[in-house]
Amino acid sequence: MPWNPDQYHKFQATRSAPFEDVAALINVRDKMRVVDLGCGTGELTAKLANMLPNSHVLGVDNSSQMLERAQQYKRRGLDFELGDISDENVLPHSEWDLIFSHAALHWVEDHRSLIPRLLAKVAPGGQIAVQMPSNYNHIAQRLVLDIALEEPYRTALNGYVRYSSVLSIDDYAEMLFAGRFENIIVFEKIYPQVHENSDGVVEFTKGSVLVPYLERLGDQADAFMNTYRQRLSQHMPGSPVFYSFRRIIFAATKALA
Repeated sequence: MPWNPDQYHKFQATRSAPFEDVAALINVRDKMRVVDLGCGTGELTAKLANMLPNSHVLGVDNSSQMLERAQQYKRRGLDFELGDISDENVLPHSEWDLIFSHAALHWVEDHRSLIPRLLAKVAPGGQIAVQMPSNYNHIAQRLVLDIALEEPYRTALNGYVRYSSVLSIDDYAEMLFAGRFENIIVFEKIYPQVHENSDGVVEFTKGSVLVPYLERLGDQADAFMNTYRQRLSQHMPGSPVFYSFRRIIFAATKALA
C-alpha cells in the first residue's frame, strides 16, 4: 500500500518516543549483523546503526516511497532494501545478531506464524527487539472498522476491513520462551498524546491505520474522512483532547545452547 512520508512525519517526535524505549533494551556488541524490519524513511534505522559499533545494519521496507527517503542515510555499514515482512524469504541470511522492528509488525497477519519464524532467524546469543502499536480497542480505531462496514463505504471497499493481528503480551512472552529465548522482557506502555481537539487524532490516524482504507476508497475517501472526523469529535469532544496510544514492547536473547 502507498505511504505518504510527509503525513507520517507530521508526528515524528510522537512516533519516535517508543523507538527510544525498545532501543534501550538492545545488548550492544561489536560487529553485529542487524536487520530493521519496516524501516520506513530510514532516520531511525540510521540512529540504530549509530548505536552499534562496526555493525552492518540492513533496513527493509515494502514501501518504495519510504525507501526513496531512506537512501539519504545509506552509508558503509547501513543499507536499505525493498522487501515484505510477510514474505518468508525476506531475510537474506539465516542468522542475525539482532532482529529489530519499530512500529511495523502489526501490519503483518498471523503473528502465531510470523513471530516463531523470526525467532528462528536469530543467532544463538542474538536478540530480538520489537515495538508495535496495540491500540486496536481505542475508539479512534474502532470507528474506522464501524464506518468501513457501513454503506456506501462497504461497497467502495469491496468488503475490506482490517482486524488487528496483534496478540496479548502473554502470547508473545510464551512464544519467546518456546523459541528458547532468555532474559524475556514484555510489556505494554501508553504513550500519551495531547491534541487541541479530535482533529489532531484524525491527522495521526490518517498517517497509519487509515492508510489501507483511503487507498481503496477512491472518490469516496473524502466522504469517509468527513464521517470519521464527525464521529470521532462526538466521542472525543472538547479541547484539549487526551489520546492514550498503547504499544507493546518485547525483547529477549536466544539461548546459546
